[in-house]
Amino acid sequence: MTPEQLSTAVRDVLTAAVDAGEIALPDGVPTQVTIERPRNRDHGDYATNVALQLAKKAGTNPRALAELLAARLREVAGVEAVDIAGPGFLNITVSAAAQGELARTIVEAGDAYGRGDALAGITIDVEFISANPTGPLHLGHVRWAAVGDALARVLEAAGATVTREFYINDRGGQMDKFGASIMARAHGEPVPEDGYHGEYVAELARAVVDAEPDVLNQPRDQQLVTFREEGYRLQLAEQQRQLEEFRTRFDVWYSERSLHDNGRVEHALDVLHKQGHLFEADGALWMRTTDFGDDKDRVLRRGNGEYTYFAADAAYYVDKRERGFDICIYLLGADHHGYIGRLKALAACAGDDPDRNIEIPIGQLVKIVKDGQELRLSKRAGTMLTLGQVVEAAGVDALRYSLCRYPADSPLTLDVAQITKQTSDNPVFYVQYAHARLDSILRNAADLGVDKSELRPELLDHERESVLLGALAEFPRVVATAAELREPHRVARFLEDTASTFHKFYDTCRVLPMGDEDVTDVHRARLWLVEATKVVLANGLGMLGVVAPDRM
Repeated sequence: MTPEQLSTAVRDVLTAAVDAGEIALPDGVPTQVTIERPRNRDHGDYATNVALQLAKKAGTNPRALAELLAARLREVAGVEAVDIAGPGFLNITVSAAAQGELARTIVEAGDAYGRGDALAGITIDVEFISANPTGPLHLGHVRWAAVGDALARVLEAAGATVTREFYINDRGGQMDKFGASIMARAHGEPVPEDGYHGEYVAELARAVVDAEPDVLNQPRDQQLVTFREEGYRLQLAEQQRQLEEFRTRFDVWYSERSLHDNGRVEHALDVLHKQGHLFEADGALWMRTTDFGDDKDRVLRRGNGEYTYFAADAAYYVDKRERGFDICIYLLGADHHGYIGRLKALAACAGDDPDRNIEIPIGQLVKIVKDGQELRLSKRAGTMLTLGQVVEAAGVDALRYSLCRYPADSPLTLDVAQITKQTSDNPVFYVQYAHARLDSILRNAADLGVDKSELRPELLDHERESVLLGALAEFPRVVATAAELREPHRVARFLEDTASTFHKFYDTCRVLPMGDEDVTDVHRARLWLVEATKVVLANGLGMLGVVAPDRM
């Protein structure tokens, strides 16, 4: 019996009591009844405060309502005991058979276990990284590369329809500076002071010349275009390659240029004009974002007729909503706090609910320490610490897991030596090792000719088995909560707790027979529990984009 099934049982009991005239609930039976695992297992397997919540509406006191519900709950199949604590808490003990049946449920569900429908019917656009195509992805992008992808995976697991989107900042002055920097390196000339100075620029120059041998014979203005466009193409391909190696994929690579080339900016201004929040002043076109809490109104079109970057922001948001996204999530870096107010106001000016249709989480900085020294970057000075270099230093699994196990809005320092060591105090190793150990047990069982055969769930009655089953039962709820709160780190912390619970179970309960010992139904039941635990750890690691190894 899962917490969800028990919650349904309590709702059914409430409905039956209402139908029988035992209680009256003017607002009807609640759609959700909270079921929790008590910290003290002496208080039962599960607890609910539903009697305290509904007593006043039912015109009675919590204790009396608890007594009425307890009597009905004791008749539910799988419920072994119901006790009333304090002013009206219901402590519920589930039978070993009902609880043990969860092992079968998990194994049969396989990859689907943990996935639910909490966000079913909601379409979400998750935009993250969105770097300029003027250089490699670097340390400043690494956090959202992991957390943004994990968030998208968790949202999908909760039933949402998710699109991962990368906004390519491929328009504006920085692109010309990029092209001029590559062209200067190709000619052996000094790079402009405000250009790009990394060694990667020299590599791009050589690659462009190899691809376009006649480029150096073109007029200088034509050369600039060639170096800019070829450099853009090559550098974007490199960004895509690095992200693919980091297991971060995007469904849409959206070009800023396309907003202007396809008339989306003009279209968005028409849409916003109809909402009544645009005005002209000093020859420029403005959006009155101060109507919705922004610190100042924003210029969309300057007096010279040029569109501002905010005009592209506005067009991009309107385009997202017209593509059918209910919620647009912008994952921004620590230096983008100022964007929260203006983007929220933009959504309101577009006629949307800024508290529902747009979300702007801010990710704090990450420091990487190796051999006692912080690894630093300076993009234009050329001391580039690329995503690829960080991955090479720490490894994909260690880096992704370590980035995902903390709230993204807190600063983070990662020591390469700590996150890559193969000891039990390294969380990623601890969880991966637990999965490998589970797989080893199953392989050893196969070698001994021990198959699970039919499960007798009532035999999973040891305290450690009960605790482990209770932990596994929480996984769907953890995933739903992580998705609803946009906090994938909850999945990582759950995996660590579950791995610890498994190790305690395995240290106490023998799974495989020793020597000539006969295989019993207890051994078989425990193999079901082992496989169920393996399924949960694998599914959880998958939501973080981390490999679940069979051997370590």
